[in-house]
Amino acid sequence: MLVSVQRVSPPVRRSRLPEILTVPALVAGVGYRLALLGHAAPPTNSDEATMGLAALHIARGEGFPVWFYGQQYMGTLEAYLAAPVFALTGGPSLLGLRLPTLALYAVFLLLAWRLTLRLTGDRWFGLLVVALLALGSDRVVKNQLIAGGGYPEMNAAGVALALLALDLATGRPGRRLVRWAAWGFLAGLMLWVDPLVLPYVLATGGVLVAFCRRELRGAAGVLLGAATVLGAAPLLAHSLLTGRIPLSAMLAASGADATTGWAERLHGGLLLGPPLGMGFCAPGRCATWQLWWALALPVLLAVAAGTAWRVLRRSPTAGPSPLASAAMRLALVLAAVATLGTYTVSSAAGLTPVESSRYLSCLLISLPALLWPVWTVARNGGGWTVARPVALVVLAATVGTTAHATWRVAQTAPATRAVEARHAELVTTLRHLGVRQVRAGYWTCNRLTFASAEEVVCAVVDDRLRPGLDRYPAYRREVEGATAPAWIAPTGSPMAARLDDRLRAAPDSLDVVTLDGWRIYLPRT
Repeated sequence: MLVSVQRVSPPVRRSRLPEILTVPALVAGVGYRLALLGHAAPPTNSDEATMGLAALHIARGEGFPVWFYGQQYMGTLEAYLAAPVFALTGGPSLLGLRLPTLALYAVFLLLAWRLTLRLTGDRWFGLLVVALLALGSDRVVKNQLIAGGGYPEMNAAGVALALLALDLATGRPGRRLVRWAAWGFLAGLMLWVDPLVLPYVLATGGVLVAFCRRELRGAAGVLLGAATVLGAAPLLAHSLLTGRIPLSAMLAASGADATTGWAERLHGGLLLGPPLGMGFCAPGRCATWQLWWALALPVLLAVAAGTAWRVLRRSPTAGPSPLASAAMRLALVLAAVATLGTYTVSSAAGLTPVESSRYLSCLLISLPALLWPVWTVARNGGGWTVARPVALVVLAATVGTTAHATWRVAQTAPATRAVEARHAELVTTLRHLGVRQVRAGYWTCNRLTFASAEEVVCAVVDDRLRPGLDRYPAYRREVEGATAPAWIAPTGSPMAARLDDRLRAAPDSLDVVTLDGWRIYLPRT
């Protein structure tokens, strides 16, 4: 009797190399930013110091601000995150203020990797996304590390919203009510922190509505609504008590009522904005060759939207996972288009394109959706002779340009550290002189007050020595009540020139202490 023996193929062992390589990429991204923090980079300013002062007041129990001091928008979440650090370390510091933002970046990087795997299932592509996000140009690391309000937390929250929505849309079992509550709370929290992330809230919310309509009619919908209200509670409570709408205040302050031509808006919004905001440019400028991303981005948006839409149209009977993944990729593309469009039509794009490119920081959330079609063609050939080389060139150019911009930032770190050392010398000198109340320019005042832990209190003046914008009015009241406040001006500044003119006109009125980069004018009493 013949016995038929079937040969069973051994199970294919999945390589763990992508995950193994992803770990050092994650560590490198966090380590690079930690090294920057060790050099006091990126440079701080009085806006960041204002958030630090809010954190100091919270840590001391002296106040619990809802909004960034001096305005009625931009929530102070960063101050509440930094306050425990100040309490534990015994006082304020730039490093302590930025440690929570570094943690938020680490969360963003980890969640972006997880979202990429959930959207595509490709672990090598997940490694590529992590490697790109581990790099960081001048504008990108400023958005991620400076505690100036909104930007460090938006990307982490946006990716978390997308990941939670995808889990719910695919019917992932277990803790579904917790996920609903988490999505609602994050959405509400971001409405308080900064409305710039609103396109991603709406886009990911649209996926939830499309795939979970029935579930939303029950306890999930009630919990979602309650959690959203809880997250937005600071905004809602303040609006009810004051009758002020934060969005209108933000539009007024951002120059929405200013006028600029469409040529300037299109140039700033579509040509300069994407390379600057997404990490392709050197500090403070974009070279002509770095602008290639502005030409590639519209094509990538169109291709990514088209491929996701094709999956939705051609596979209506597919399981919930592939359909939800395609829907989420489409949602991320649409959110990117809305973000880019809103920025382009704003006056900020035409008036201050270099600095206001920070408004495009959320575009990094859409990076997995943008590059997935390019990666697919580069890896599989796409069936078109020219497509694969083009895709490989796009990927190589993306990595190369971002790496070059990162290298340029690293070169500026020693100079930034030297500037911070000169500022520390200024604070030490004022303490040694016994100076406690001063007048200075806006970009000096709150930075000085924060660095001295309020031992030195500053009132803002403009270049003509007239009262300026004081974000915390109590400081001005203290300075005006002082007998003889000092004046502080950067060397060579218009303010220093005016004070020197006053000194020449009345030589016995002021004593001058000169430091590297600073001039201290002490009134004679």
